[in-house]
Amino acid sequence: MLTTAYSPWFILLCLAVGAGYAALLYSARAPWSKPINYLLAGLRFVVVSFLCFLLLGPFVRSTTNTTEAPTLVLAMDNSQSVGLFTPAPVLQQARTGLTQLATTLRGRGFNVETRTLPPAPRPPATPDSVRFSAPATDLDALLTGVQDGYEGRNLAGVVLLSDGIVNQGRAPEYTTYKFPIYSVAVGDTVPKKDLSLPALNYNRVAFSGNKFPIEAEVAYDGFAGGTATVQLREGGRVLATNTVKLPAGQRRVKTTFLLTAPAPGKRRYEVVVQKQAGEFTLLNNSKFAYVDVVRGKLRVLLAAAAPHPDLKALRAAISSNDNYELVAYLPGITPLKAQDYDVAILHQLPSRLGVGQEVLNLVRQQRLPALYILGAQSDFAAFNQAGAGLTVQPRGQQTDDVTPATNPAFARFTFSQDDLQRFAAYPPAPVPFGEVQLGGGSEAALLQQVGRLRTTKPLLVFGGGTQTKAATLLTDGSWQWRLQEAVEHDDRPEAYDRLVVRTLQLLTQNANKKRLDVYPTQDDFTTRDDVTFGVETYNAIFERIYNQKITLTLTNEQNQPRTFTFSNSEDGAPLHLGPLPGGLYRYQARATLGGQPQQASGELLVQEQQLEALQSRADHNLLYQLSRQSGQRLYYPSQFAQLAQDIEKANYKPVIYSQEDLKELIDQKWLFFLLLTLVTAEWVIRKYSGSI
Repeated sequence: MLTTAYSPWFILLCLAVGAGYAALLYSARAPWSKPINYLLAGLRFVVVSFLCFLLLGPFVRSTTNTTEAPTLVLAMDNSQSVGLFTPAPVLQQARTGLTQLATTLRGRGFNVETRTLPPAPRPPATPDSVRFSAPATDLDALLTGVQDGYEGRNLAGVVLLSDGIVNQGRAPEYTTYKFPIYSVAVGDTVPKKDLSLPALNYNRVAFSGNKFPIEAEVAYDGFAGGTATVQLREGGRVLATNTVKLPAGQRRVKTTFLLTAPAPGKRRYEVVVQKQAGEFTLLNNSKFAYVDVVRGKLRVLLAAAAPHPDLKALRAAISSNDNYELVAYLPGITPLKAQDYDVAILHQLPSRLGVGQEVLNLVRQQRLPALYILGAQSDFAAFNQAGAGLTVQPRGQQTDDVTPATNPAFARFTFSQDDLQRFAAYPPAPVPFGEVQLGGGSEAALLQQVGRLRTTKPLLVFGGGTQTKAATLLTDGSWQWRLQEAVEHDDRPEAYDRLVVRTLQLLTQNANKKRLDVYPTQDDFTTRDDVTFGVETYNAIFERIYNQKITLTLTNEQNQPRTFTFSNSEDGAPLHLGPLPGGLYRYQARATLGGQPQQASGELLVQEQQLEALQSRADHNLLYQLSRQSGQRLYYPSQFAQLAQDIEKANYKPVIYSQEDLKELIDQKWLFFLLLTLVTAEWVIRKYSGSI
């Protein structure tokens, strides 16, 4: 349809202009015949009228219709429990039925797509290609992913194949989904004779030489009135054995092992329930406890120039970790205890008021690692002389209000996605306005963000010399962050507490006098995590260097080595090893730096997640509720023919989408050539007839 931006009556004016122009030009006597004169007048009339018409801004309105067939998603619970506890003939019947259902529905005009539990690198091509190997089941994530992925599309419904066992994420029965759910139940709901270990209760940290408990929870079906033998092992060696009574009328009992913490290091203990006659499966008879044995509590000196809300926030964050013992000092309020400390937090010290000099002397004499927190009372000239790895030149009392932003190049410790989301919600805190310059070897863990603008100015800096370590936080308003996070997350300010504790951990590590430093980026990983290592290399005067060839050897508990060769890049990207089997690993890294061989070693802990083996009894009631809430019913693998009929009876229709497109007529290339042809024809006729 052709439309203009002005009233259609203007078209008559365009025609009048074209007619007048042609009459004025060709009304006089001409050297050619009247038919040729009329032809030339007609050509000029068309060209001029059309050019005037283009001034009206004409455009072409077109409508395109697209038909989208209804889509049915085959959502498959590909977790280990489905493969482990569903009878093989039933599982094969289900997979064959899904394949036939997909073929039948495609023949009836449906689009059929297959989805599995997230995270999946790509959707499987067919139900037959699905392998039941996912280590955990999050049905809500699967269904929510379908809902988000097909938003705005013609989604007819979802066929959900599952055993109903959920061990991660939200309970799907309490979530509303915007599509019909046709549940197909697999697994086995008949109770089995079984012993299992659903939970271990223990402290993650133990102090060398102290006793600590590991409490095991034993669940049982079909063995009531008997006893069970529970063993505690380490590296295949039996450390203790308990005999547990299994009273009738109960389904769970507890037993406790009391251990003496050995030398510092990471330990993996295995609790095993011995096999009994008639037991259905042994997959859930063992569970691992992961304990970090440390040499004792680290003593933290928290010193401040004056009372401040930061002190309460820091005290609470440090108290959340059992590794630390906190000693507070305020000049004129609490005395400075004469004892050894492992790390100091200096809040607005050095101070413009001249207080706290005895603390600064203690830090200097004992070469204590220190976290400096700068604020309005800080003496910046004295701070710049403290050797913290940066200098601050403020402009009077001016401040900027900033929020924390992570530095992608910092790899000494990592921030989770949850941490980043919480940081983004923090209120602005004041920092000194002026010049901040980092010294050699210093790194910024956090940067200053003003509004939505991420700057290159540091907010949290790690520096110091080769003998002592130092960190600097350039704000005395971090207490607001912890308070805001506690309000928004049910009194659980985990991101703030982790930031403080990791800062202290980095400061209390042995001073790095090695030119090669290779370390895990987390305290521990799970079998689902991508295991990553951070790498730092230095030259002879301890300046960072890059692109060095490094060989990393990883050895598991069975003394089986794996070797990786890589180079460290300037962007600080860690080495990615991918997921690893659960266990305690030893690692050793080697490199040649400046012609001299260097090495680094340590331990890596990967925790096993045995979620899928804990429960062998399928939960078909959950699947029934999901289908009923969406107006559908529950099916079994033998009822795929009925399922296909019910989907056909629902009479899902294709959806026609109409898209209107407006194109300006003047943008059409053919129009230019048409006008050029008409003008050229007029010129050629005039020339041929004896005129120009």
